[in-house]
Amino acid sequence: MTTYYEHIPVMLQECMDGLTIEKDGIYVDGTLGGGGHSKEILSHLGEDGQLFAIDQDDEAIAAASARIGDDSRFTILKGNFGYLSTLLPPQVHGQVAGILLDLGVSTHQLKEAERGFSFQEDGPLDMRMGNLTGVSAYQVVNNYEYEQLRDVIFHYGEEKASRQIAKAIIDARPIETTSELKAAVAEVIKGKFQVKSLARVFQGIRIEVNRELEMLKNVLTQSLEMLKPGGRLVVMSYHSLEDRIVKRFFKAGNLEGKIEKDFYGNVISPLQPITRQVITPSEVEVSKNPAARSAKLRVAEKTNGGGS
Repeated sequence: MTTYYEHIPVMLQECMDGLTIEKDGIYVDGTLGGGGHSKEILSHLGEDGQLFAIDQDDEAIAAASARIGDDSRFTILKGNFGYLSTLLPPQVHGQVAGILLDLGVSTHQLKEAERGFSFQEDGPLDMRMGNLTGVSAYQVVNNYEYEQLRDVIFHYGEEKASRQIAKAIIDARPIETTSELKAAVAEVIKGKFQVKSLARVFQGIRIEVNRELEMLKNVLTQSLEMLKPGGRLVVMSYHSLEDRIVKRFFKAGNLEGKIEKDFYGNVISPLQPITRQVITPSEVEVSKNPAARSAKLRVAEKTNGGGS
């Protein structure tokens, strides 16, 4: 049994404020992790409330189960939140009062060297968030053609030196470990910018392996069908690619960000953003939990006329 590294829930109070929890409501924590947010939601629920928590990581599920204990109001669903409408039981579709999504990689996944998420720990190239996804980081790094690899690093990692890094990775193949990948990147990026570039390359590969942006788009779309009118959608993202998708969706109620208007020029959207400005953690929180630094929280409410 591996040690489970505790993930400190980010902007815990702000998430609860965003959800405006009803005692007898049905809630979904789409990213269970260590169970910090779920435990807090349960503390606000009455005996008739219900919380469904989703995670694809067996270690996270085991840790959260131990932390929360036996609670008849609490149900863990194993899977990726991108399949929200399949995972949630049919009788709660359209009845959910609030959905919380914390899109960050957990502290545990970063610190567990065997998972291969971090360039600061030596481990095998894996990066799968659960045992449900097929492609591992090893396959991306060793099997992708130059153009594919360059595009992953550029589009998902937002790394400007993607061409040179992709060439260096291909020249260094086969690459077995995170340290070997780090060394290939270090051939191209020297000095003070190296850590940022490494973070971007690892982020890009991780997003590709776990199809993170695709899953985010899926869960946002499906959340409209799951929420009841007046239900809240609270999403916390950690990089601009995710935040851009969430912002666009909250603004228009669709992934294109296309605003529909009625005959009179009034905006018709199934969602109403509650927060005009993005919510960020306080300086106090960031000083206690540096992982919160890049977090951005957005809250929207399903409108009464909201379609699915």
